[in-house]
Parts: sequence; C-alpha cells; structure tokens
Amino acid sequence: MSSPSSVASKPAAAPPVWLGELLGGKLPPEGGELMVGGTPYVRSDGVLRARGLLLSPAQGNTERSFSYLWSGRDRFQSDGHLATLGEWYRSMYGDADAAPWWREYGEWPLLVDAGCGAGLSALALFGDRLHRTRYLGVDISTSVDAAAERFAAKGIAAGVVQASLMELPLPDGSVDVIFSQGVLHHTDSTRGAILALAPKLRPGGRLLFYVYRRKGPIREFTDDYIRARLQDLSPDAAWQALMPLTRLGRALGELRVEIEVPEAIELLGIPAGRIDLQRLLYWHFCKMFHHPDWGIDELNHVNLDWYLPANAHRQTPEEVRGWCAEAQLVIEHEHLQESGITVIARRSDA
Repeated sequence: MSSPSSVASKPAAAPPVWLGELLGGKLPPEGGELMVGGTPYVRSDGVLRARGLLLSPAQGNTERSFSYLWSGRDRFQSDGHLATLGEWYRSMYGDADAAPWWREYGEWPLLVDAGCGAGLSALALFGDRLHRTRYLGVDISTSVDAAAERFAAKGIAAGVVQASLMELPLPDGSVDVIFSQGVLHHTDSTRGAILALAPKLRPGGRLLFYVYRRKGPIREFTDDYIRARLQDLSPDAAWQALMPLTRLGRALGELRVEIEVPEAIELLGIPAGRIDLQRLLYWHFCKMFHHPDWGIDELNHVNLDWYLPANAHRQTPEEVRGWCAEAQLVIEHEHLQESGITVIARRSDA
C-alpha cells in the first residue's frame, strides 16, 4: 500500500460574518490581515491563520504530524467508518447533540472545537446540532483546510481558524461549549491545555474532552519505543514502517481466536477472563488496531495517529479529576475505557 496523499483542494467558502464579530474586527479580504489580541491573522485560502506562532520542538513535530495525517480529503469517507466513529463517541459522551443543557446557551450557542483536525469528530458526535450553533474549529495544523471544505459541503456555516488551542483568539468568558476530542494530550502539557481552555468558557459553560489513559507497563514501554523510532523518519517513511505492524493486527483480528487468562496478572495490569487474542495484544503489549469493516489504509492511519506525534501524554483518572478541579470545572460526566478518559465538565459560577 502506498502512503496517503491529499487530493487537490476546492475553493474555500467565505468565513461566516459572525466570525469577524466574535474576533472583534471586520474579516479581511483574501491575503489581508486582522489583529486579534496582538497576534496577526492572515486570511489565506479563506482561512484565518495565526502568524508567528512560537512552538516547542515537540509541538512543532506534532503540528507537522497532524498536517500530514488529517489534511487528506480522500480518507475516512466510508459510511462504515463514520458510523463506527459516531457510535464510539456516543458510548463515551452519551447523546451530546441532544443534551438538555444546550437550552442554557440561547438560540445560537458558540461551540469551539479545540483541535478540530478535519472536522470529523464534531460531525460524528453533534450531527445536525451543528446547523444550530456557531461552530468554530481551531487547529494548529493545515488540516483546517479539509475541515473547512467538509463543513461547506454539508452546508454548515462554520468558522475555521488555524491557531494554537493554547492561545485561542477569543475573550475569556465568551464560549458556551468547548469540544476537544483526543487533542489535549498532544499539547506540551495536558494539564496546561485544560487550564488554558477553561477561562474561555462563560460561567456555566461546558468542556467536553477525551484524553489518553495510562496503560500497562509493557504497552507503555512499546508505545514510547516505537514513537521514538519514528521521530527521525519522514511521515511517508513512518507510514511504511508501521504497515507490517498494521498487517499483523489485521491477521490476528481475522483469526477470531479467544483465550482464557486464568488469573489476573497484576504485575502487568492484565485482568483475568476471556479475551480475543488480538485485543489482548492490542491493549497490553502493542497498539495494532483492527476493525473488520475498515481497509488497511484506515487501520494504518489509526496506528500512525497514535505513534507519529511526539506529544502523546497518557494520564490517570485521578490526574484528570485534579486538573479539572484546579480549573474550576465540575465534572458532570466521566466515562473510563482502557483507551482513555472522557469528561463533560461545567465551569463553576464562582
């Protein structure tokens, strides 16, 4: 299989008028500049892009990784993939698109997708709700171009900005809902990201996020080992390097063999019980994702999404709870999986 590539981009839709009002100025023409909080934003291909971002080496690597991973317009379009994504998100967040708390935010709530990537997560979780919000997608990578195209194709008047979620170009206390699916752990500090986003919420506003959960010792070691080996490779070379691992994961999954772990192995964090062989190795030894309805490129993309970014912190539920409390966020919903920690938290009125 060849590595993924982007298809030619389409002309970008004009940003919605409300985006300029939100940022405190008139939207500039193509090539023009808008100053927001002392940072210049240039309109390029219809997207406002922050200039002069100062990124750490790890964050610079992460930006390049996600520009490669999520800028492609020809991936993750299958109905099976999108349906699976929606089911997974609903298992984590519940029916967030129809949550009763939306009524607290008026007719056109402001929904900020912090680390929007290509926009797939918001579309999968919120669906038609996006037609009744002011949706603002923010990402540090050029994947925002794919997001802008995707929303325009669905008739959603979305605002899209290329900027760091650590420095959102928004006033404190101005956002109703912030959504950040699988992103905060890709910053230099998960704690720092939560503390940076929380002040942007209005009192009573909500932060919905998912972050990686710390796993057993062998899996943690293997993850760090493979990630370190990929750092000196180009994204294309990393794609090719991971493909044999992805094929092994698919081969194991297609065996459909279950084994019995006779008793818990506490030293390695492996519970007792019956488990599919592929899932045993996946959860406790090495990430090699498998889904029977997905093609090999989709599977390899999932693995590369995990291994390629230099920043990929894993945390415990106790750490996340502590950071939310520090940010004056009251956790209303917590969902724990082997893979990660999902939270819906409300900013306290105090």
